[in-house]
Amino acid sequence: MKLTILTTTALVTVTNFSAIATAENLQHTQQLLSTKQCAQCDLIGAGLVMADLVNANLSGADLSRANLSRANLTGADLTGANLSGTSLNGANLTGANLSGANLTGTDLRDAYLVNAQLFGTNLTSAYIQGTIGIPEYAGTAEDFYAWGVVEAERGNYRAAIEKYNQALSLKPDLAPALLARGVARFRLSDEGGAIQDAQIAGQLFTEQDNPVGFQASENLIKLVEIAQNPPKVGERTSLGNALVGIGSLLLQFLSPL
Repeated sequence: MKLTILTTTALVTVTNFSAIATAENLQHTQQLLSTKQCAQCDLIGAGLVMADLVNANLSGADLSRANLSRANLTGADLTGANLSGTSLNGANLTGANLSGANLTGTDLRDAYLVNAQLFGTNLTSAYIQGTIGIPEYAGTAEDFYAWGVVEAERGNYRAAIEKYNQALSLKPDLAPALLARGVARFRLSDEGGAIQDAQIAGQLFTEQDNPVGFQASENLIKLVEIAQNPPKVGERTSLGNALVGIGSLLLQFLSPL
């Protein structure tokens, strides 16, 4: 009987503490929505879908696991904010300051980061498929190459080319990015651009003593030539097998570094 009473008391106490914690979170959420001033606020798990947070002050706020999908955070101050596990899917972060923010596991898919500040952040564990406007200083050439491959795997070839361009801007002799861009151009029916990229990539691979890369470049050129001169009906079976082999090699070689 005593154990039952103690257990019940403990449950009531925990419930009361949970209610208080929830109330505190709701108070901070209301403060943010009404004043847009919530520096250092506790907004863990807050529901802020499509919220109007233009120029909001969220510096140092704990927004871990909060849902800010499609929120308007244009010009917002998120310096030093904890955004781990936060959903910013489709959010507008144009001109926002995320310097020093924790972006571990942050969902930035399809978000807008044009003119956003990302100094001192790490995007390697964030989800950035379809993210627009990532500044070049926010990643290495290899990062942008890998992000481009992810976009290409989703069929977003134009977005992939944008990432490859950023990779090549940082490291012009990154041959895999050139070859990958050639593949993306081929997918977009830019056959001339695909051949040009494959030829330059082949030269770089030769200089870098990478025979596998050189062969992949040659195979892409063959793919383009086949597309430009489709085989006759009777020849399609054998050439189809060749295409499968070429495609498999390209896919294997174009895996992120």
